[in-house]
Amino acid sequence: MASRDFRKMLEGYGLTTANIYYRLPDHPAIVQSYIWQEYDLQPSFPQLRKFLAFWEKSLDGRLHSVHVAHSGLIKPAEFSLVDKEFHLH
Repeated sequence: MASRDFRKMLEGYGLTTANIYYRLPDHPAIVQSYIWQEYDLQPSFPQLRKFLAFWEKSLDGRLHSVHVAHSGLIKPAEFSLVDKEFHLH
Protein backbone atom coordinates (compact mmCIF):
# COMPACT_ATOMS: atom_id res chain seq x y z
CA MET A 1 0.00 0.00 0.00
CA ALA A 2 1.33 3.45 -0.93
CA SER A 3 1.97 5.98 1.81
CA ARG A 4 -0.33 8.96 2.34
CA ASP A 5 2.44 11.36 1.25
CA PHE A 6 3.06 9.49 -2.01
CA ARG A 7 -0.68 9.48 -2.81
CA LYS A 8 -0.76 13.23 -2.21
CA MET A 9 2.15 13.73 -4.64
CA LEU A 10 0.21 11.78 -7.28
CA GLU A 11 -2.71 14.18 -6.74
CA GLY A 12 -0.49 17.18 -7.49
CA TYR A 13 0.59 18.12 -3.98
CA GLY A 14 4.19 19.11 -3.31
CA LEU A 15 6.22 19.49 -0.14
CA THR A 16 5.72 23.00 1.23
CA THR A 17 7.89 24.59 3.90
CA ALA A 18 6.87 27.84 5.56
CA ASN A 19 9.14 29.84 7.84
CA ILE A 20 6.66 31.75 10.01
CA TYR A 21 7.98 34.81 11.83
CA TYR A 22 5.97 36.08 14.80
CA ARG A 23 6.12 38.28 17.90
CA LEU A 24 4.87 37.35 21.38
CA PRO A 25 2.93 39.97 23.34
CA ASP A 26 5.28 39.87 26.36
CA HIS A 27 8.39 40.45 24.14
CA PRO A 28 7.25 42.53 21.15
CA ALA A 29 10.80 43.59 20.19
CA ILE A 30 11.85 39.96 19.54
CA VAL A 31 10.89 38.24 16.28
CA GLN A 32 10.73 34.47 16.65
CA SER A 33 10.54 31.75 14.02
CA TYR A 34 8.45 28.59 13.54
CA ILE A 35 8.96 26.08 10.71
CA TRP A 36 5.81 24.47 9.23
CA GLN A 37 6.04 21.67 6.68
CA GLU A 38 3.22 19.80 4.92
CA TYR A 39 2.16 18.63 1.46
CA ASP A 40 0.14 21.41 -0.16
CA LEU A 41 -1.12 22.66 -3.52
CA GLN A 42 0.68 25.49 -5.28
CA PRO A 43 -0.14 28.42 -5.79
CA SER A 44 -3.21 28.65 -3.52
CA PHE A 45 -1.67 26.75 -0.55
CA PRO A 46 -5.00 25.78 1.13
CA GLN A 47 -3.34 23.79 3.96
CA LEU A 48 -0.99 26.65 4.83
CA ARG A 49 -3.83 29.19 4.74
CA LYS A 50 -5.87 26.94 7.04
CA PHE A 51 -2.94 26.68 9.47
CA LEU A 52 -2.34 30.46 9.44
CA ALA A 53 -6.06 31.09 10.07
CA PHE A 54 -5.85 28.74 13.07
CA TRP A 55 -2.70 30.56 14.25
CA GLU A 56 -4.34 34.00 14.12
CA LYS A 57 -7.48 32.72 15.83
CA SER A 58 -5.99 30.55 18.56
CA LEU A 59 -2.40 31.61 19.36
CA ASP A 60 -1.05 34.72 21.08
CA GLY A 61 1.90 35.35 18.77
CA ARG A 62 1.10 37.99 16.14
CA LEU A 63 2.31 37.08 12.68
CA HIS A 64 5.14 39.21 11.36
CA SER A 65 5.81 37.51 8.01
CA VAL A 66 5.71 34.13 6.26
CA HIS A 67 8.32 32.86 3.77
CA VAL A 68 7.15 29.91 1.67
CA ALA A 69 9.14 27.34 -0.33
CA HIS A 70 7.39 24.69 -2.44
CA SER A 71 8.99 21.66 -4.04
CA GLY A 72 7.36 20.19 -7.10
CA LEU A 73 10.34 18.07 -8.07
CA ILE A 74 8.68 14.63 -7.86
CA LYS A 75 5.54 14.33 -9.97
CA PRO A 76 3.97 11.37 -11.73
CA ALA A 77 4.64 13.03 -15.10
CA GLU A 78 8.37 12.79 -14.46
CA PHE A 79 8.41 8.99 -14.28
CA SER A 80 9.51 7.41 -17.54
CA LEU A 81 10.41 3.95 -18.72
CA VAL A 82 14.02 3.15 -19.55
CA ASP A 83 14.44 1.19 -22.77
CA LYS A 84 18.22 0.84 -22.74
CA GLU A 85 20.81 0.14 -20.11
CA PHE A 86 24.58 0.56 -20.45
CA HIS A 87 27.20 -0.99 -18.18
CA LEU A 88 30.65 0.55 -17.90
CA HIS A 89 33.45 -1.59 -16.54
